[in-house]
Amino acid sequence: MATNKSHLFKASLALTIVGLLLAACGGAATPAATSAPAISAMDKLVADAKAEGTLTTIALPHDWCNYGGAIEGFKAKYGLAVNELNPDAGSGDEVEAIKANKDNKGPQAPDVIDVGFAFGPSSKAEALLQPYKVSTWDTIPNDVKDADGYWYGDYYGVLSFMVNKDVVANTPQDWSDLLKPEYASGVGVSGDPRTSNQAIQTVYASALANGGSLDDAQPGLDFFADLNSAGNLVPLIANNGLVAKGEVPIRITWDYNALAGADSFAGNPPVEVVIPKTGRFGGVYVQAISAYAPHPNAAKLWMEYLYSDEGQIEWMKGYCHPIREADLRARGVVPQDLLSKLPDVSGAVFPTVDQLTAAKTLITANWDSVVGADIKAAP
Repeated sequence: MATNKSHLFKASLALTIVGLLLAACGGAATPAATSAPAISAMDKLVADAKAEGTLTTIALPHDWCNYGGAIEGFKAKYGLAVNELNPDAGSGDEVEAIKANKDNKGPQAPDVIDVGFAFGPSSKAEALLQPYKVSTWDTIPNDVKDADGYWYGDYYGVLSFMVNKDVVANTPQDWSDLLKPEYASGVGVSGDPRTSNQAIQTVYASALANGGSLDDAQPGLDFFADLNSAGNLVPLIANNGLVAKGEVPIRITWDYNALAGADSFAGNPPVEVVIPKTGRFGGVYVQAISAYAPHPNAAKLWMEYLYSDEGQIEWMKGYCHPIREADLRARGVVPQDLLSKLPDVSGAVFPTVDQLTAAKTLITANWDSVVGADIKAAP
């Protein structure tokens, strides 16, 4: 996922992992005999993770879904070190990092990944993941988790326009507005559409507003070809720094990235965040553990933390919609100030895994020939 990162998809269900490992009882013949304290599976997992000492993550920018707060919370709670690899990597980069480090137990081998939805099933098919079901498994919707526990949805957002108001006088309200001459050299995507999940889904989303559908992403490629021909598409991977400097005054990004970025600017520059009127597109990300994780118990403990109420609320602090949000709301455990900060994303649609896979294949294979724009990181 990187900056480059319901009603959904497939799967059926499973049971939770938590049970009690009972210690042997003392002699029952005498009243003085007592049972030894039960040792929970969670206690054992914590002990095993602490013995490993470190968790290695990849592609987790601190301002993405408040991952900074989540990482610090995890370290404070369990006392493990967190080795953070390449915060700005994309979903494809994360998968490649697993492949490249299959035989490497060193610090460059990720334990866990957080990737776009379509990358979960494809990574499982390549035997790159290991299964694990968190103790809150039953409260994760069935259609956003693998039945065998190889991957599971973590949060979702809706694509938005993040607009630097010092540069842009008239805020675009819909995808079609981005073609206007007043936005010349002003519109950027948050990744390379040939590799980045967020960028691929940006192209996909634009199709919905231009005559396409969840089963037809081609109009999205055509729209970006028009955007490029008009001179409005900036050939840089957009990030909040470029928005702040005015080099990419309109960034297309997940609403949680835009809102967190606006907070970080503290009004300098002023930012407006817009959910487009049409083509409202919801994107789910998924968590998984590498099949080759050097620290498998630390990885499992990280998942337990993220899928606990505490971890889910950390994501919400970063404007993300956590995957267990319905359960959290039903039990009344979400602070009202967090609920009131989340934008209205009514009408957003969510593609299935098969639809995402088809769109990803189409967009990555045809971006160069149809759009012809080489999107690169800023020098």
